[in-house]
Amino acid sequence: MPVRKVVPPYLKRGDEIAIISPSSSIDEDKVNHAVNVFEDMGLKVRIGKNALKRSGPFAGTDEERLADLQEMTSRKNIKAVICSRGGYGLLRIIDRVDFSPLKTSPRWYLGFSDITILHLWLSEVCRIVSLHAEMPLNFSGQDYSEASLESLRSALFGESYNIRWNSPVVNTEKIEGVFTGGNLSLLYSLTGTKAEPRTKGRILFIEDIGEQFYHIDRMLRSLKLAGKLEGLAALVAGGFTEIRDTKIPWGLSIEETISDVIGDYDYPVFFNFPAGHQPDNRALFIGRKAKITSDGENAVMSFL
Repeated sequence: MPVRKVVPPYLKRGDEIAIISPSSSIDEDKVNHAVNVFEDMGLKVRIGKNALKRSGPFAGTDEERLADLQEMTSRKNIKAVICSRGGYGLLRIIDRVDFSPLKTSPRWYLGFSDITILHLWLSEVCRIVSLHAEMPLNFSGQDYSEASLESLRSALFGESYNIRWNSPVVNTEKIEGVFTGGNLSLLYSLTGTKAEPRTKGRILFIEDIGEQFYHIDRMLRSLKLAGKLEGLAALVAGGFTEIRDTKIPWGLSIEETISDVIGDYDYPVFFNFPAGHQPDNRALFIGRKAKITSDGENAVMSFL
């Protein structure tokens, strides 16, 4: 019998949250803008002491980034930990974090991209639901979708919402399963670790940016060999942006590449999902049960 995951308490006005940078470095103006966004929601914001530091491509040394993540995990008054951006860095420190304070004081962790590492560690090791959602790095972008921010706010405050998108599928039955996944490169990197996602019977979400077509194919086939693409409730593909070709053209689109890999399976596959490295990046609960319905052309997902 699977262990039910803990859903942290939803936020209310006056709660204190923290912004940290556990991966790559970020400019101060991006963080300041995010502080204003969260304060407009009625929240108090604490910035990690190392959140604006730089050490090569990272937001400070491994020890500094770890210190901020540990502090905001241990402080009982912090109700949500907002990761300022992705990039790279969490894999270097994740196994050194003491998450035991969450047993008595669970809280939300929010981010995407490299933060997939944190989401899956929380889901598979700590059994805690977290939020795959937009980060401060992109709050002030010109192309940023208001729907992304509104879904983030709704998720943090426990307001129900649906995600509607266009995705023709042959199988139109109602689908239910625990929602898991994230950035494909990070899912691939966790294979064989204690944070690798359980996928059978679940809705698996994937997205990525800046990869070459054959890299996408290789990562998917590796996951297939590891049994991670077998027996899904559904596969949901979000944004695959800035995917590059090689000198000899790959010859298949992203949709065709994914379909070619999972052609042996009969579960439904949804494309064009509004999440990932793109302006429309809706908030998603990693580790929580979700439902998808479809009329064959348009799909709706809600969290249960």
